Amino acid sequence: MKQSLTRRAMLGALGTAVAATAGCQSPGTGSDSGGETGAQSGSTGAAAQSDSVYTGVYREVADAVVSIRVYAEDSRGGQGSGFLIDDEHIVTNEHVVAGGDEYYVRFADTGWRSASVVGADVYSDLAVLRIGATPDVTPLSFAEAEPTVGTEVVAIGNPFGLSGSVSAGIVSGVDRTLQSANNFSIADAVQTDAPVNPGNSGGPLVTLDGEVVGVINSGGGDNVAFAISAPLAQRVVPSLIQTGDYDHPYMGVGLQSVSPRIAEANNLDPGSGVYITRVVSDGPAAGVLQGSDGETVISGTAIPTGGDVVRQMDDTPTPTRQALGSFLALETSPGQTVDVLVERDGAQETVELTLGTRPEP
Repeated sequence: MKQSLTRRAMLGALGTAVAATAGCQSPGTGSDSGGETGAQSGSTGAAAQSDSVYTGVYREVADAVVSIRVYAEDSRGGQGSGFLIDDEHIVTNEHVVAGGDEYYVRFADTGWRSASVVGADVYSDLAVLRIGATPDVTPLSFAEAEPTVGTEVVAIGNPFGLSGSVSAGIVSGVDRTLQSANNFSIADAVQTDAPVNPGNSGGPLVTLDGEVVGVINSGGGDNVAFAISAPLAQRVVPSLIQTGDYDHPYMGVGLQSVSPRIAEANNLDPGSGVYITRVVSDGPAAGVLQGSDGETVISGTAIPTGGDVVRQMDDTPTPTRQALGSFLALETSPGQTVDVLVERDGAQETVELTLGTRPEP
């Protein structure tokens, strides 16, 4: 660890700022001078708080976190955060680098360095940059296991262009589902109450032991923010480095969790599982799974009927759409055949489904 970094201030999370989506930020929003002043001010304060657990994790992690600046020919580009995972690769969000033509990264104690995108995946909102030379810093490592709810975490990044800022919170939830492209979703996301703002995108969400449990994706009001989980990142990132993309498994169906109304309309007991609303005609599930073929009106609302209800995939119960999505994302690959336990027309049966590859966005 560089001695100069141990004197860097541990910045707060801009508590008076209005929480917003933690997406790419216009370079004009936070100037270089503003970011550098914020990162360096109060350097004696960090030393004075050396007993703080947050100061400790900041010192351990911050030197591997970078600012990212993106330029595009047809716009002003944007900015975000990222972190080093080996001697040349930096992980960030796909939405940070999307549409860019030139990419630059800056470590805590370096100037701006040119970078290139080696791979990006819109369906997981992950991307990998490569730089030619890195300073002598220790790369970050992804946690092996999913964090437990209540685990203390910190988010380190560059909100509003303020380099090297840290905010603290806990893991508020796991196995969340985020919206992705083409009405698909990102499974297994981590929810946190650590304050996250524009410019944090792509930065690490880490435990007090310095392990990355997620890649910051978005944030909003009421102390709700989300990160792409470490287990999903560990599946996607190596493929982005090796091939430039990642193939997601694909069922070719429309899904929704069984609600009380769906359970009532379809005489489901128990009222749980994942309801198949439709089957794509030329998709993997065509002729295997059955989508809704009717509807009934309850309290003035049309409720779909006749679709399969997925109760289990292989040996994994699927009481919710989130559970099914996490199983697909973390346990399966395109071309794999899985056993699907469905409830159909009042009876249960097991069918075999060979997964396809999710269509290009």
